Amino acid sequence: MGVFQKVVIYFYVIGVVRSVQQIPWLSCQFIDEHVSNNSEGYTETQLIHREAMVQFGLKGDAPVNPHAITFLITVSKLDLQRSIEGVEAEELECEVRRYSTEGIHVRWPALGAEGYNRWYTCILRHRKDKFSVTAFLRHPSDQPPPGQQDYRSWTPIADQEVLTTTVAMLLKTETPSVKVRLRSQPKLHCQFSIDHRGPNVTVEWHWQSRGERRMLFRYNSRSGEIHGSGVGKKALAGGDASYTLPFTKMSSEGSYICSVSVNPLFTNMELNLHVEEPPRVSLNVGPTLVLEDGKEQKVVCTAENYYPLDVEILWHEQNPAASGQRVGAPLPKELKNILFSSHKHNQDQTYSLSAFFYLKASLALSGKQFSCSVSHPSLRMPIKKSFILQVEGKECSRVEAPPGGSRGSSVACLFSAEPSSLMFNLAVGVVLISLSGVLIIMLLYLNSGEQHLQQNLGSLLGEEDDCHQNNPCLFFLQQEDHLR
Repeated sequence: MGVFQKVVIYFYVIGVVRSVQQIPWLSCQFIDEHVSNNSEGYTETQLIHREAMVQFGLKGDAPVNPHAITFLITVSKLDLQRSIEGVEAEELECEVRRYSTEGIHVRWPALGAEGYNRWYTCILRHRKDKFSVTAFLRHPSDQPPPGQQDYRSWTPIADQEVLTTTVAMLLKTETPSVKVRLRSQPKLHCQFSIDHRGPNVTVEWHWQSRGERRMLFRYNSRSGEIHGSGVGKKALAGGDASYTLPFTKMSSEGSYICSVSVNPLFTNMELNLHVEEPPRVSLNVGPTLVLEDGKEQKVVCTAENYYPLDVEILWHEQNPAASGQRVGAPLPKELKNILFSSHKHNQDQTYSLSAFFYLKASLALSGKQFSCSVSHPSLRMPIKKSFILQVEGKECSRVEAPPGGSRGSSVACLFSAEPSSLMFNLAVGVVLISLSGVLIIMLLYLNSGEQHLQQNLGSLLGEEDDCHQNNPCLFFLQQEDHLR
C-alpha cells in the first residue's frame, strides 16, 4: 500500500470518527409567544412552551420525532454541528424562539435567499458553562412580513410541522462565565460568522453592573471606525470579536455583553466576569510552640486579602502521627472555643479575617498538633497551617548547704519538656553547677572568717586578765568595750 493511499485512509477514518461524534439531532423547547392587549390596554406576552426537535440533515428528510415541531437545519456555509462537537446531547440545553424584524424587510444576500424570510433563534448552552451558541435560522417564505408589530400576528405553527431552515448567522462564546484574579488580563471570547461575504456588520462591547452601563468598544465594517480598545481590527476581519480586559480591579466585576448586528438581525451574548482572590494564610506562632505547664498563649490564624467575602476558618486538634495515616486514623477534633475578629476591608477592596483562641498548656496536650484550615470559593482545597505544642513541666530538687555552712537549704527547679530538649537540660545543668561552686566558695570563705574572728577575741580576752593586774591596760579595755 502506497503512502498516498495510507494518507487517504487516515483522513477517511478521522472523518468517520468526527461524524460519529457530531450530534444528529437535539430535543428542544420551542418557546412560542402569544401577544395581546389586556383589559387596561397594556400589551401582554404569554410564553407557550412547546415540544420541538432541532434536526440536522437534508431537505425532505423524515422527522426523528413526528409528534414534535421539527426545525430541520440543512447544509449551508455555516455549520452549527461543528460548533458543538465533542459534547453529548445530554450536556446541552436547547431553546428555539421566534425573531421579530420589527416589520423590516431586507433581502438576505446569501445564495438561494430569495423572496421573504421568517427568522428563528436557536440557542444552545452547555450545562457546565463551557460555551454558548446562538444561531439565526432562516426559513424561506412567500409571504411578506405583516408590519412593524409582526409579533402580534405570528404565522401559526402546527404541532407536527417541519420547518426547513439554514443557518444565516452564528455567535459563540467559550467563556460564558469567567473567574479571574486581580491584576490579570483575561480574554473574553466572542466569535461570529455570517453566511455571505462583505456584510455591513457592527460589533459592540458593553459592561454593566448594578444598574450602571458603559460602552467599551464599537466597530462598523462599512465605515471602518473604531471606538474604544480591547479588540483587534485584524481579528475582526476573521470574525473574532474577543475582548481583552486591561488589568482587572474589583470594579471590573460584572456582565460583559458582546453584540453583533447585520440588518435586520441583532443578537448579543452576556459573559459574566467574577473576581476571586485567594487568601494568604498565616499563624502568629512557629511550627513548634514551647510553653510552660499552666501558661496561656493566644494563637491567631489570619486569612488576608481574599475576595469575595465568603471564607471559613476552622481550628482542629490531633496527634501528628494520625495525620499521616490513610486508613483507621481518628478524625481531627474541631475546637469550639474559637473567637473571630471583625472583617477588615482592605484598600484594594479585598477582605481579611482572624480566628484565634487561648491555648492553656498542660502535659496532656504536649505533642498535639493544632491546625488552622481556611476554605474559600477561589480554592480547590482548603489551605492548612499547623504547629505542634511542646509543654515543659517543673521538676524541683532541694540543694543542702555543705557541712559547716549556714543553716537551711536552697531549692533548684529544672524544666523538663515533653519531649525533653537535651541542649536545654545541658545548659541548665552547667548553670546550676556553676552556681553551686560559687555558693560553696562563699560558705568556705565565711567559715574561715568566723574562725579567725574567734581567735582574735580569745587573744583579747587574755589581755583583759592581765589588765586587772596592770592598770595601764584599763584605758585600752575601755576603748575595746566601746568599740564592741
